[in-house]
Amino acid sequence: MVEDSTLRLSIFIGVLVLMMVLEALFPQRERQQKRQDRWSTNLLLVVINAFSLKLLGPITALVAADYALEHSWGLLTYLPINVPLYIQIILGVVLLDFAVYAQHIASHKIPFFWRFHKVHHVDRDIDVTTGIRFHPLESIMSMIYKCIIILLLGPATAAVVVFEIVLNASAMFNHANFRLPKKIDSILRLVIVTPDVHRIHHSIIPKETDSNYGFFLSIWDRLCRTYIAQPKENHQGMTIGLRNYQTAQPSFLIWCLTLPFKKKLKKTE
Repeated sequence: MVEDSTLRLSIFIGVLVLMMVLEALFPQRERQQKRQDRWSTNLLLVVINAFSLKLLGPITALVAADYALEHSWGLLTYLPINVPLYIQIILGVVLLDFAVYAQHIASHKIPFFWRFHKVHHVDRDIDVTTGIRFHPLESIMSMIYKCIIILLLGPATAAVVVFEIVLNASAMFNHANFRLPKKIDSILRLVIVTPDVHRIHHSIIPKETDSNYGFFLSIWDRLCRTYIAQPKENHQGMTIGLRNYQTAQPSFLIWCLTLPFKKKLKKTE
C-alpha cells in the first residue's frame, strides 16, 4: 500500500511538472488571470483534498478492491479464473472509465452535485492545475462513488491502481494548456481525450459545456453523442469558465471553498 502511494505520488508530480513545462514552451492560449493567484488556489485545493480524504479512513479505492476480491463481489469476479491479469486490468480500467464518465454527466445534471462541481468550471483559465482543482466535498463524494462502483464491478486490485494513475495523469494532460500538432491530435483523439477535446467542455457556451465529458477514453462521448470536435470560436478566441463568474474571484481559495453554499443562481451559471 505504501509502495503504491509512493508510485502514484511520483507519477502525479512527474506529469504535473511535465505539463507545466510543455505549457511554458508551447502554450495554446494566452492567460486571462494571474498565474500566481490561480496556481496557489488550485494547488492548495489539492492539499486540502488530500487531508479531506483522510476523514474517510479506510474508505479508499484500493481497500474497496481488496474487499471485493476477498468476498468475491462484483461483475468481474465471474470471469474465468485463467483470464490473464493484463486482460483483467484492461477490462477494469475501461469499465471504471465509463463509470467516471457517467459520474461527470451526473455532476452537471443534478443540481446538488453541480453546486460543488462548478468550482472546477469557474476557473477562467484552463491549464494543468485546472485538472486537479476540485472542491473537497466533491472529492469525498467522488471517492465514495468510486468505492461503490468498485464493489459492484470487483476489478483486480492492480486494475484499480492502474486506473487511479491513469485518471489523475489524463486529467492533468487533457486540461493542460499546450499545443499538440494537429496531426498528432487527430490521431490521439480517436482513442483518448486530448487537451483540444476537453477544452471545449470548459467553454462558456452551454452547449459546449454540455459536451466532451470524458476524462481518459474518448469513445464514451462518441457513443453517447456528447462529442463536439471543435468549439464555435477557435481555441484561442473561446471564453473559458461560466457566464456568471467572469471576475477575478474564482482565483481565490476562500471564495472557491464557500461557492457551493452561496445563493443559488440560474442553471446557466
